[in-house]
Amino acid sequence: MVGGFVAPKRVLMGPGPSDVHARVLAAASQGTIGHLDPEFVRLMDEIKLLLRATFRTENDLTFAISAPGSIGMETSVINLVEPGDTIIVCVNGVFGGRICSMAERAGAKVVKVNTPWGRAVDPADVEAALKANPGTRVVAFVHAETSTGALSDAKTIAAIARAHGALSLCDAVTSLAGVPLEVDAWGIDATYSATQKCLSAPPGLSPVTYSAAAVERLKTRNSPVVSWFQDLALVMSYWGSGGNATARRTYHHTAPVNALFGLHEALRMLHEEGLEASWARHARVHALLAEGLEDLGFRYVVPQGERLPQLNSVWIPEGVDDAAGRGQLLNDHGVEIGAGLGDFAGKVWRIGLMGQSCSERHVELLLNALAKVSGRSRSIRRVLEVNA
Repeated sequence: MVGGFVAPKRVLMGPGPSDVHARVLAAASQGTIGHLDPEFVRLMDEIKLLLRATFRTENDLTFAISAPGSIGMETSVINLVEPGDTIIVCVNGVFGGRICSMAERAGAKVVKVNTPWGRAVDPADVEAALKANPGTRVVAFVHAETSTGALSDAKTIAAIARAHGALSLCDAVTSLAGVPLEVDAWGIDATYSATQKCLSAPPGLSPVTYSAAAVERLKTRNSPVVSWFQDLALVMSYWGSGGNATARRTYHHTAPVNALFGLHEALRMLHEEGLEASWARHARVHALLAEGLEDLGFRYVVPQGERLPQLNSVWIPEGVDDAAGRGQLLNDHGVEIGAGLGDFAGKVWRIGLMGQSCSERHVELLLNALAKVSGRSRSIRRVLEVNA
């Protein structure tokens, strides 16, 4: 008989998932209840309220889709575009390219705004694309490009889209809770994220939020959404509206009950700290990491001023093998970092400082391990408290 699985102890400092706090794991391990149980319906409404506070929005259609961030992306695309619609997609890494693929499968005309990998999207290029393509229905962009570590100007891109009568679609998978994101103040129409990044909940859920204009687009479609499971008009009837826990919910699917227990606790922890305090912590710890990496001779892929604090891409030092180096970090030090994707495969390492993995203790552990892997010595050292 096969023995039970025991997960190895890891320090997660890659592009996700991030470390999950014991409180969140304990919440997720509670006894399962029904997905239409009145107490679970009450929990769903609390999750909606917490997510609104996290996205900084009053959007009624704010909830968590029962699948990882990629389904948040696909759900947003296939609900907001129809065959023949024009969508402008900003591509500055892997995930902008993934939006293009999904939009093409939905039958949309895709116009790409290409930006060199490792750089933020230039809003002037978005403006030019909109002028060249009147009648564009959606402008999609990745706020925090996880494949490169570049942070784009969501506020400006959303404003440009709105000025041209297009909806804005924002990938906030890695940005939510890690850097400022103001859905209402910036006028973003559709935003999706994921639980395993800066929220530090287990993977498997995709928080989303849609503006009144986006909901109107859903209601006025000329063709049905190609996926039954991802049809937001159907999902809305399960998650309810208006924060009314007594409203009758229509069965749509069996929600991942225990995963939502965990997300609820992770959101509670985030707001105990304070959303703005979380943003500040990610910026502060990133500065320590950047100082230490540069001390070891690592070079950043993304120019300063365009970098994500929670996802740090660095060029692999000459003479260090990609897979062997990451393997040594994992096997000898228990630290996981990420490999490069796409054009950056074998060339860069991606270091995450997300949620519970964003602490001075994590930085010190990683820098000591990197010094051994790269054969370099540290001139800057920080003495940390054991329980920091």
